Amino acid sequence: MKQLAAVCSAVIWGSGQCLNKQKLKGLLFFILQLIFVGIELLTGSLAVLTGRAEPAFRNAGFFTKGIWGLVTLGEIPRESSKTLVYDHSIMLMLAGIISVVVLFLFILLWIWNIADAYRGRKHIEEGKHISSIDYFRILWSSAFEYIIITPGMLLVIFISIVPIVFAILVAFTNYNANFIPPRRLVEWTGVETFLNIVKIKIWGATFVQIFIWTVIWAFLATFSSYIFGFLQALFIRAKAVKFPKFWRSIFILPWAVPGIVSMMVFRTMLNQEGAFNKILLGAGWITEAIPFLSDPFWARLSLVVVNVWLGFPYFMALISGILITIPQEQYEAAQIDGANVLQQFRVVTLPAILASTSPQLLMNVTFNFNNFNMIYFLTGGGPPNPNFQMAGSTDILISWIFKLTLDQRMYNYASALSILIFVIVASVSTWNLLRTRAFKEE
Repeated sequence: MKQLAAVCSAVIWGSGQCLNKQKLKGLLFFILQLIFVGIELLTGSLAVLTGRAEPAFRNAGFFTKGIWGLVTLGEIPRESSKTLVYDHSIMLMLAGIISVVVLFLFILLWIWNIADAYRGRKHIEEGKHISSIDYFRILWSSAFEYIIITPGMLLVIFISIVPIVFAILVAFTNYNANFIPPRRLVEWTGVETFLNIVKIKIWGATFVQIFIWTVIWAFLATFSSYIFGFLQALFIRAKAVKFPKFWRSIFILPWAVPGIVSMMVFRTMLNQEGAFNKILLGAGWITEAIPFLSDPFWARLSLVVVNVWLGFPYFMALISGILITIPQEQYEAAQIDGANVLQQFRVVTLPAILASTSPQLLMNVTFNFNNFNMIYFLTGGGPPNPNFQMAGSTDILISWIFKLTLDQRMYNYASALSILIFVIVASVSTWNLLRTRAFKEE
């Protein structure tokens, strides 16, 4: 009988529950099946079932057309403005992803319906009949947390996961400036885009050099800000410094001002005719203007220096708070053992600071790896580099992807590079998470 109830619910949702004398629950499952069938029937015509060739799957229901569109990416391009029946590959791909996700959710409900019918009949055979009302009461009390987070999870699926899947799938197509639907349909190309990044010399060389600079930039930007912020925190706490709160407030200002505003101001000041060059020329320290933004070396150095200005207040505030928490008894014990100031710093202060700020350091490296704002608003990725494929000397991977997407419309290459960035960043973040104390305690 358990198998019979399960088979009945597999064919007609809720029928197994009705056999188990749980009519309310069976009705709810049957309504879900009606919704599923209704979506398919009411969102398309039945022409595909009549054998007519012209409409094909293009006019089928939501799920059928979605899967067809995701597999084929369309069959009829729009050859002219008079073409009335045509396909749009990207819209079909997006609709296909959504239909697959919705279909998967209905499959989960279908499996739940079958399993519930089987368990309900098993309980009856064991003499433990549970009415529909009792079932819902037990479900509410035992799975309250999951019920509450379900709406949020659905939003995450459709707002975050679906776009991510779409971006990943684009990397396996030829979606670029030469294949813009609906005039030209997009086609699946497999891993060809990834192979081109490796095989085509200029693409491979550009990727390697930009990747190396991205890594160097991430570490330089992080540790220069960290060290400078560390030093400022130590100096402000020094006994010889008067009015430490005043100086701390002054040094917090670069962090309080919106970063984009500061970057635009620095971009103006670092120009060939900007304030810095005028001051240096007026003081007689240089004889000609320094190409802060037009020379690769000076542009990269300018990025690091400006990032120190914007980033050190955070580390200064963070480390200042940690310094207060270090017990004074540790310093007194070190003094009794004969340790001088430098030895106290090396044995007491430095280990305490590093132990508390290591996770923030690693996360800041990850942030700077994708610090698009700094590159875009200060140098714009420039100056131009003739050895790079559509990238400048200061471009990092994320700004290169931006140019490939908006300027060159090479969406497949941009998507492939985004996947590579995700793998790198996710690996670093996972490694950082696995090393945290909270994760180890769990």
